[in-house]
Amino acid sequence: MADAPVFTPVHLLTGFLGSGKTTLLKRLLADPALADTAVLINEFGEVGLDHHLVERIDETMVLLQSGCVCCTVRGELADALRDLHSRRERGLVPPFTRVVIESTGLADPFPVLSTLKSDPVLRHHFRAGSVVTTVDAVNGLAQLDTYVESNRQAAIADRIVLTKADLAADGAVPAALMARLAQINPDAVRHVATADGPAAETLLGDTEAHRAGKLQSASGFYCDAPATLLAADGTAHRSAISSFVVAVDGPVDWTGFGVWLTMLLNRHGERVLRVKGILDIAGEERPVAIHGVQHLVHPPVHLAAWPPEGRGSRIVFIVDGLDANLLKRSFDAFARAGKTREGAQPEAAAQVRNVQSS
Repeated sequence: MADAPVFTPVHLLTGFLGSGKTTLLKRLLADPALADTAVLINEFGEVGLDHHLVERIDETMVLLQSGCVCCTVRGELADALRDLHSRRERGLVPPFTRVVIESTGLADPFPVLSTLKSDPVLRHHFRAGSVVTTVDAVNGLAQLDTYVESNRQAAIADRIVLTKADLAADGAVPAALMARLAQINPDAVRHVATADGPAAETLLGDTEAHRAGKLQSASGFYCDAPATLLAADGTAHRSAISSFVVAVDGPVDWTGFGVWLTMLLNRHGERVLRVKGILDIAGEERPVAIHGVQHLVHPPVHLAAWPPEGRGSRIVFIVDGLDANLLKRSFDAFARAGKTREGAQPEAAAQVRNVQSS
């Protein structure tokens, strides 16, 4: 079994109520590719682990036949992760190389991710991995029409797994559902669940390599039409969740961009569901890839070459209730190379504070 990595990736499995998270997790736990994995779930009984059970370590932790360590989260997630790390260091559990967390169906996924950054112990031992979101092929469209939580879960996904396709009309995922998911999150890779797929390695493999090589979707990031949700009385209203692209032809000042993004996420991080793109940094020949989910920003990645469409900065934002035009103006004030940041900073900072839609 592999030695523990310096920073253990933590993958999040999320999805709306009844979307098949537990069914998918149960199948993944039998995959030999997850033998060196720790899994955090809400309750053992919900996943049906009895036939996988090898040894009960204590009331919150079991060792599975596949080699996985499976734990229930009965208190704070940070406590559970710290306990796992401590037991691994003392040799009390197998040396797992990844963690998978199954979140509750009504949960906003972000607090799980923010735990890794906010906890002073965890951020030195763990890093964010993939976000995998399950969507019900039968009921998913209605859930996206009605529940903001369902939209947020889809918006932050690296990969979306369409479940129950065999129960849908014609035994296939409805085209309208696929179109809605592409509208909410055009860059997420979509998979249709089968009895033996997608494989664990496909969903939870090399996340950083995937992000660096999959920076633009066929749609070019664009997703400018907000979804329509239904209120409790059945009347339609526009969703506050929308997506747009910031495109810049000239070089971007790295320091100015860093100041701008830090201020934006500090002020509105819970509303910036996802930011991802390529930057043409002043003084750099190669493109720099950036990726973040709300307050959590992954380390930048230097790519080998520019994409076929050529040099230039292109950043996609998926936001909840922020004004795209104001956000673009604040970006331009801070990040354009050649600007005098000191003179522009007070006005630009005010623009960052005011990007929330009225």
